[in-house]
Amino acid sequence: MCAMRKALLGAALVAAVVVGAGGTARAAGPEAAPEADLAHHGHVSLWDGRLGLRLVSENHGPAHVSQATVRLGFSHPLAGGQRLPAACLWVSDRIIACRTGELRAAGAAGELTLDLRAAGSPDEMTVDIGTVWSDGAADRHPGNDRHRVLVLATGDPYVF
Repeated sequence: MCAMRKALLGAALVAAVVVGAGGTARAAGPEAAPEADLAHHGHVSLWDGRLGLRLVSENHGPAHVSQATVRLGFSHPLAGGQRLPAACLWVSDRIIACRTGELRAAGAAGELTLDLRAAGSPDEMTVDIGTVWSDGAADRHPGNDRHRVLVLATGDPYVF
């Protein structure tokens, strides 16, 4: 009986996460999840406590994705009170989440450009970029949508 309750609770939690992420509950199985190959590329630079980031998101297909969310994580806190583009929101002083917009198969989305201030003036910062939601699409090649970039405070662009 206890194992059955755990299984039911687990199924309920999975359904809640899927529906809570903005999707609809879908049956498990390969036919239930369309396949897309999301990719994020760009560059990031750090100088005098300022962080510049340019991000381009693409979908190599085969399925269309109506919306995706990319998470930008920073090893050093960012200064408070900064305005973000309308597609982005603050999760914490080290994390920003941004909508990519529509990602058609074999097409590019618009660019995202951020100009941020760090709390203080760090000599270096690590930036983590990764897809956290892709409208229920499966990505069998996640290596091109997850990056960790070490950025030195030289003003040089570090490409990912």
